[in-house]
Amino acid sequence: MLRYAKKDIMPEDILYQSNELNDFKGGMTENYVCCQLAANEYKSYYWMSERGAEVDFVVQRQGRIIPVEVKSAENTKAKSLAVYITSYKPEYAVKLSTKNFSFEEGKKTVPLYAAFCL
Repeated sequence: MLRYAKKDIMPEDILYQSNELNDFKGGMTENYVCCQLAANEYKSYYWMSERGAEVDFVVQRQGRIIPVEVKSAENTKAKSLAVYITSYKPEYAVKLSTKNFSFEEGKKTVPLYAAFCL
């Protein structure tokens, strides 16, 4: 909320995808997902490879380690998530984005509005 106030962003700007949000939309989206994970009592971690690939969150669910990638833009390619999957071969991975529910190639795509479902 402090970021909104500092940039004089109104709730309408968020609802109507104002260009003012482009500077920090990714960070705001990751913060939203972090809050949803915390509300579901997940202890979340961050992963980074030696070569700089990054996965936004890594959580444990029912004894499984699950990488969670967050995408706020239209481009939802997740190269870093692919690096993680190749390296550690998780049972599945989660990608939160503006796209609808789907499951392919071991990746569950979940719409951002449903982050609370994780």
